This record gives sequence, structure tokens and C-alpha cells, in this order.
Amino acid sequence: MNTTWIVILIIVAVIIGVFVGLYFLGKKLQTRQEEAEAQMKAAAQTFSILVIDKKKMKLSEANLPKMVLEQTPKYLRRSKVPIVKAKIGPKVMSMMCDPKVFEIIPVKKEVKAVISGIYITGVKGLRSNLETKQKKGFFGKIKDKFSKKDK
Repeated sequence: MNTTWIVILIIVAVIIGVFVGLYFLGKKLQTRQEEAEAQMKAAAQTFSILVIDKKKMKLSEANLPKMVLEQTPKYLRRSKVPIVKAKIGPKVMSMMCDPKVFEIIPVKKEVKAVISGIYITGVKGLRSNLETKQKKGFFGKIKDKFSKKDK
């Protein structure tokens, strides 16, 4: 056999081995995530909160408990996460939030939130329904401009 064919076969075998390894790693991480979500759902409680402010900020700037910062991997400490500052009863707390929920949380309004520890997993309007604003892309904006001109 030619040496080029041997090299190509070795490269193909390595690539197949990498894909098989990634497949099993992905399955393992997916089961961990499902277990974590089940634990969060089991510990979830519904509270009435007054949202004071919401921002995306670094964990170190977010005024979260030290234990949260210590448990966070070092490579994630500098990433920005959605943080909601809310008044729960007499206490003002900084809480992390699910990115999907972060978009629909109104500022300076009272809402019912599903909270698991310091993590907000769901939100319902207390006195009225929450409005979901969907961002329009470039082509959506252009389409709206042309539809307004036609009218």
C-alpha cells in the first residue's frame, strides 16, 4: 500500500474516534443537565417579588453570596449573566435568572416568580399578563417600513 493511503486511513480513524468520544461525552453531559433541572424543579417555590432592576453583569460585580462565586468555575466567573435585583418581602436580593425569562421580566413591577435557590426559572404577571416583546431583525424592520409606505 502506498504511504499516502496509510496516512489518510489513520487520519480518518482518528476523526471517527474523536466523533465517538464527543457523542458519549454529550450524552453524559445531557443526563447531568436533566438531573440538575429535575432537582431545580423539585426545590422551586413561587414568590411575589417586586423587580427593582435587571442587568447583564459579571458574577463578581453582581453582589451574589460568596458561596456562589466559590462554586462557579473560574472560566465562567468573567462571563456576563442575567441578574435581577428584586425585593422579596422586606429583603432586597440579587438573583440569577434564566435568559428566556430575563427578556419578559418587567422592571419596577410586581410579579409572581418561580424561584429555586437564587435562580429565577419562571415569571407570571401578578395583576396583568406579561407582554413579550420580540426583537425584529433587519429584514423585519425593512418589511415594516415598506408596509407602512403602501398604506
